[in-house]
Amino acid sequence: MFFIKSLCNFAGFLEDEMMSKKVVTFLCAMLLCLSVFGQGKVSTRKYILNDFSDKITQVVLSGNEVLDSGLRQEIVNYWTLSPYEFCTQEEFEERKTQDLYYFLILAESRFKGEEDPGVLFLTLVKGGETATEGIQEMHEIISIPLMAAAGGSGRELVYLGPIIQAIQEFTQDAMQSEKTAYSMDHWFNRYYLKEGKMKQIYLAEDDLSEKVTEKDRQRYLDEDIHLCSDEEADEVFLKGRYHTLVSYTVAPFLPENKASYCYKMLFDAESHRLFYFHKHKITEKTGVGFLAADLKRLALSR
Repeated sequence: MFFIKSLCNFAGFLEDEMMSKKVVTFLCAMLLCLSVFGQGKVSTRKYILNDFSDKITQVVLSGNEVLDSGLRQEIVNYWTLSPYEFCTQEEFEERKTQDLYYFLILAESRFKGEEDPGVLFLTLVKGGETATEGIQEMHEIISIPLMAAAGGSGRELVYLGPIIQAIQEFTQDAMQSEKTAYSMDHWFNRYYLKEGKMKQIYLAEDDLSEKVTEKDRQRYLDEDIHLCSDEEADEVFLKGRYHTLVSYTVAPFLPENKASYCYKMLFDAESHRLFYFHKHKITEKTGVGFLAADLKRLALSR
């Protein structure tokens, strides 16, 4: 109103009263158009998600019988935030441009410079017209790495359910908070900062970078951080051991130096909640797995 009044005052300086009215009318119309245009450009993630619970989430099967069997079972076990249906890759291609659906799909991510298959992510995206150019053009809500795209170790089936739970928990909070929608890593890591420092950690040796030295181990590992085999870590998780976090790492099968990324996670064995999520670029100095920097980060919070 102040701006409109200023325009009127300005128009009063014009000698032609009729012309002044025309100027004010024109400028007011321009302001209204700009306002409407601005409202039409709303595209924040919270805004995009405002219809999530009302629409069907299409869970896209990969065609891998073992993986799809696990996906079916874990969706039944964990998914409660929206109605869901299972569909094939072919049905996804037919439906992806429709804004009637969200899609939970296994999508490969390959970074610039990578020649070999990268990482397979479990990704939640929204259907719509932009999908004509492919999944990379769809509105992405969240993506969490599941396994190397070239093939899994079997551990991905253990942590598939918790990853689905993490996607659902994040999405639910992102529907209410714009800050959450744009700060995935921080949103998950807050659990470790609040509660993780009091828990035991089972860290699989294969999840530890070969660049971590004996000095690093002595400096950062304490009596509550147990180095173990993959099998022992998974057994601890499957038994739901109280007050315990378990490691899980995802990286390309044949990572390219300075092109590929490694993803490091800690899941709570009892609640299955994702407590820790960090990634780093793989180089000759870092390698694959938890780095000394991760161990330091975990130790500082304890």
